[in-house]
This record gives sequence, C-alpha cells and structure tokens, in this order.
Amino acid sequence: MSTKMDAALKKPWMVALIAIFCCVLWGSASPCIKIGYEMLELSPDSSGAQVLFAGLRFTLAGFLALLFGSLLEKKILLPRKSAWGKILKLSVFQTSLQYFCLYVGLAHTTGVNGSIIIGTNTLFTILVAALLFRQEKLNFPKVTGCIVGFAGVLLANLADGGFHLNFSLSGEGLVAVAVLSYAFSSCFLKRYSQDENPVMLSGYQFIVGGVTLTVIGLLMGGRFPTFSPAAAGMLVYLALVSALAYSLWGMLLKVNPVSKVSIYGFMNPVVGVLLSALLLGEGGQAFRPGNVIALLLVSLGIFVVNRFGDTGPHSSKRRLS
Repeated sequence: MSTKMDAALKKPWMVALIAIFCCVLWGSASPCIKIGYEMLELSPDSSGAQVLFAGLRFTLAGFLALLFGSLLEKKILLPRKSAWGKILKLSVFQTSLQYFCLYVGLAHTTGVNGSIIIGTNTLFTILVAALLFRQEKLNFPKVTGCIVGFAGVLLANLADGGFHLNFSLSGEGLVAVAVLSYAFSSCFLKRYSQDENPVMLSGYQFIVGGVTLTVIGLLMGGRFPTFSPAAAGMLVYLALVSALAYSLWGMLLKVNPVSKVSIYGFMNPVVGVLLSALLLGEGGQAFRPGNVIALLLVSLGIFVVNRFGDTGPHSSKRRLS
C-alpha cells in the first residue's frame, strides 16, 4: 500500500466511513445466511452442510479478495515464502477455528445468547490487543466506550427477551471460543500487515481456511438437498461481503490502533438486528425505540473511544492499573 493511501486511511472520517461500510456488509450477512439456508433447504441441525456452505463461501471470498487486491495494486498478489506461516496462522484463527466453532456453537444455543456472546468480540479484541499483544494502552475511556457499546448490543438483543443464564461447552462455550479466535486474528492481522499486504494476507488465509472448512463439512456428511441459481447468487454475495469487508478492515488495522477500528464492531449486531428485521419481512420491528436507543449507545461508545481514547505516548497517565 502506498504511503499516500496509508495517510488517507488514518483520517478519522475515513476510518468511520470504511468501518461503518464494513459493518453494514457484515450486518447483512446474518439474514442473508438464513435466506441462503432456506434456498438450500437446510434444516437448523444440518451442521455438516452449514460448515460446507461456509467453506465454499470463504474459499470463493479468498479468490475475490485477491482479485480486488491485484486490481488495486495493478499486479498479481503473490505471497513471499516467509508469509506462508503468517497466512496459515491467520487461516486457523480467522476462518477455520472461528467459523467451525461459531456454526456448531450457534446450533446448540439460543439466538439471543449467541448474539450477546458474539457482541463481546469488540471488547475482547481490544483487551487482547492491549494486555497480550501490547499493541496499545488500555485506559478508562476505552473501557467506558466498550461498556457503553456493549450495553447497546444487549439492548438490541434483549428487546424481545429470551436470554437464559445457562452455559454448555457445545453451545455457549464454542461461541466464546469463536469470539476469542476472532480477537486473536485481528491482532495477528495488525502485526503481520506491517510487513505484508493485508489484502494478500486476507485472500490467501480465506482460501486456506475455506478449503479446510469445506473438507470438514464433507467429512461431517454435509450435502445440499438442492442448489439453485438463486442460492449460487447468495453464495457469491456472501463471499463478496467477506472479501471486501475483511480486506478493508485489514487495511484500516494496518495503520490505526486496534481500538480505533475494532470499536466500530459494536455496530455489527445492531445493524444485523435492523437488517434482519427488514430483509426477513419484519420491518415493523426494525426501528422500534429499543433498537434506536441501542444504535445511539453504540454510537456513543464509538465516539468516546475515538475522541478520548488517546493512544499516544501520554496515554499512560490514564492507563488502568
């Protein structure tokens, strides 16, 4: 990436614009996956077929990301020999482990419980970046922003009730592993993109992870009862969502503190709730007061982190002990 582009990606308004765009794409994925399952006539307990669907999606996403990056760089993106270890590690945390645990875990827990656990991924990403990877300082505004943002996620998901205080390793446990896997992948991508093209890393890790998930899905007996042109179109769209959103997210992480980018992740579940209501024919529920307040809380959390979460050399004065 050119120095000029890196400088542009550091501008707050550019970070906000691209991050929100990514969140809208990711937010559309949840309802579109459900629509895709209906097109393929998959039952909720078809874990093998769901993992197979994810594998095909991410394999295609990898090729699309490489096409996107090659056009951007005006050359074919090829990894150096030294980059393969990084690609393999990213493929495990970002794709194979995360999505296997996510798909299987969500099949053994309630939608509300799963959504709330997934909503903690931004908080865990910032904590992992600060406490384990030492990529930035952890201070009071960042923690406050995360708490306010997560409150918005809770409100969006609890508006209809349905949360149960139970925990199973095969359900909530696997979803929690998926959340931690995502947190580590974000930090690894931040570290590795200092020396490697983030879009190249995204593309190849998607291919490796996607092929791995495809093989696992087939070994689990995954098959599609039907496969129509509409289902193929939905698969291509979901692949585009992953390719474009994750590549752009990686470009932002390369030149910005993890917290400045990841805090926008709180938008994902809220946008997902709104788009699910609209795309699944529940438009009357989309803009109910609870969801609007949730969106305002998430926006406030983002503002607090970006306005007061100073990551400069003087931020240590406000660092949590």
